[in-house]
Amino acid sequence: MKTDIQIAQEAQLLPIAEIAASLGVGPGAQIPYGRYKAKVDHRLVKQKDAQPDAKVILVTAISPTPAGEGKTTTSVGLADAMHRMGKKVILALREPSLGPVFGIKGGAAGGGYAQVVPMEDINLHFTGDLHAIGTANNLLAAMIDNHIYQGNALGIDPRRITWKRCVDMNDRQLRFLTDGLGGKANGTPREDGFDITVASEVMAIFCLASDLADLKARLARIVVGYTYGGAPVTAGQLGAAGAMAALLKDAFDPNLVQTLEHTPALIHGGPFANIAHGCNSVIATRLGRKLADYVVTEAGFGADLGAEKFLDIKCRLSGIEPSAAVVVATVRALKHHGGCPKDRLGVPDLNYLKAGSANLERHVKNLRDQFGLPVCVAINAFPTDSDEEHDELRRLCAEWGVPCALSEVFAKGGEGGLALAEAVLNVLEQRPVRFTYPDDAPVEDKLRAVCQRIYGADDVAFSAVAKKQLAELETNGFGRLPVCVAKTQYSFSDDASLLAAPTGFTMTVRELRLSAGAGFVVAVMGSIMTMPGLPKKPAAENIDVDENGVISGLF
Repeated sequence: MKTDIQIAQEAQLLPIAEIAASLGVGPGAQIPYGRYKAKVDHRLVKQKDAQPDAKVILVTAISPTPAGEGKTTTSVGLADAMHRMGKKVILALREPSLGPVFGIKGGAAGGGYAQVVPMEDINLHFTGDLHAIGTANNLLAAMIDNHIYQGNALGIDPRRITWKRCVDMNDRQLRFLTDGLGGKANGTPREDGFDITVASEVMAIFCLASDLADLKARLARIVVGYTYGGAPVTAGQLGAAGAMAALLKDAFDPNLVQTLEHTPALIHGGPFANIAHGCNSVIATRLGRKLADYVVTEAGFGADLGAEKFLDIKCRLSGIEPSAAVVVATVRALKHHGGCPKDRLGVPDLNYLKAGSANLERHVKNLRDQFGLPVCVAINAFPTDSDEEHDELRRLCAEWGVPCALSEVFAKGGEGGLALAEAVLNVLEQRPVRFTYPDDAPVEDKLRAVCQRIYGADDVAFSAVAKKQLAELETNGFGRLPVCVAKTQYSFSDDASLLAAPTGFTMTVRELRLSAGAGFVVAVMGSIMTMPGLPKKPAAENIDVDENGVISGLF
């Protein structure tokens, strides 16, 4: 059986200029990065203002498990299937982070015969967007410490600097640091630390900005810390916003690539959903809506994280409204949620499947009943699935009143997604999104709404630190921002061991982090980390390159 990377390396790609031409993107709006990648001028969105917006199809999933769900693979296969049906469709996906590529997950460009290519480039550096975001983040960090060193005219309290440095790598060693050591000439000693680049507020701003002017304005609003008197200090006050925007200027243009079946794909921005807001950039989604009739996009991790943030943050701030949501599930993953031992996931068992299906049911009903979206379930097929297990999932979906289709895109590409595409097209309907909470509600009420209405929690508790931060948010005028929950992706709760659809639990807010430029407040729950570590056997150990430059081991 061929690996993902072998399939991708054998693919016959079209020159990216041909892919762009199929979308009506002329040479003047393309910035080629070799033969098979290009950036598209983001200003094309405004130039095509008069054109109607494409329908958006949001692909999300059940709560992830080690058994795998295949959300990106399903997104790619669905778009390829619609492309085969003669639909003018475009993918809008997130960029992979080097952290999971070298960590536990490996490559993130789809799988099997449903991939975006060139997959090695996409997974490794791509067009340098994440490096630009990291550099802008670290420029601001350097300017904060330099300001203090040069006399500290703003009166920044070194003990209350909230801005961290970042790097696009899983490295637990960098979570907590003391820097500025070595004497006066080397800066002011203070506690510091790193986040992974995808958790940086610069990434969130990059993905929510509508144009370069908005990008610069949001960067200026970043709160980096507080003065000795407790007043917030911004990047704008430090004079950093212009240089940060300059670093991001080229990165802000969305990246155009293609699938194995030559379906166009915009891959741009990549915040994680368990520690950030989990969606690709607003500018790429908007561009896709002007270049095609259908946009297939995804939101990170399970629907409780990625889809909730896509709707409550991205859609709220951008006006984008999906016409349908696809919830991806696998028999194996649902059995895991039902308590099935790992070594028996490939053994047919309807009892474990029924028990774990409660997870799928809650995600489906959240999207349909809470957010008001038309929903379709995609069963991502595995060779170990039995017909009886597929039939049971179909029966359950019929019981819940939602369509369900088998997706075999991993093995068959677009052809294996035709049934799913048909089902999705049949449910498409333009409806206004019903948000989880109103704009003017306090942060505390917004968090309670998400935890109770989406996660199924009984209540929300706040640590002493979080209570103090809540009061400070109100005092400084940030007490009505949307909320972005940072919690485990493996459970509806903040406890990764509570599988399926737990009840009777309380969520605990450990701390609140202000992202004033992005326009939301991050609530950190449970033991979630904004700088992951590498696993015992990192994926990096399997990645190699030969004397001809051919890469292996990226799945």
